[in-house]
Amino acid sequence: MKSERDGINLAAKPTGTGCVECSAAGGWWLHLRRCVECGHIGCCDTSPNQHASQHNAATGHPIITSFEPGERWFYDYRTGESFAGPKLQGPHSHPLDQPVPGPAEAVPSDWQAQLNE
Repeated sequence: MKSERDGINLAAKPTGTGCVECSAAGGWWLHLRRCVECGHIGCCDTSPNQHASQHNAATGHPIITSFEPGERWFYDYRTGESFAGPKLQGPHSHPLDQPVPGPAEAVPSDWQAQLNE
């Protein structure tokens, strides 16, 4: 099922509770983003690997939303604009007990120095 805005698939479910690529490589992230076309969970642009933006570049999927508890914003890569979007399939964020940055066992002691500011 598609929404009225191109690039939003209301039926897409999140691919997990952490960044797909960081989890596979034993890496870590600061904040998480969800692709609203396919549900891919990737790390934000402040994170060292910027997997959400890499997913956009590789797939052309144009819209992300925050996957952080209490945040409900959408961002369109095509226009560079944030907007209020529709209600998506849950879950809408990573688990409340999941630390930021995360996952805890992969976060280096100098993590702040590794952020892209």
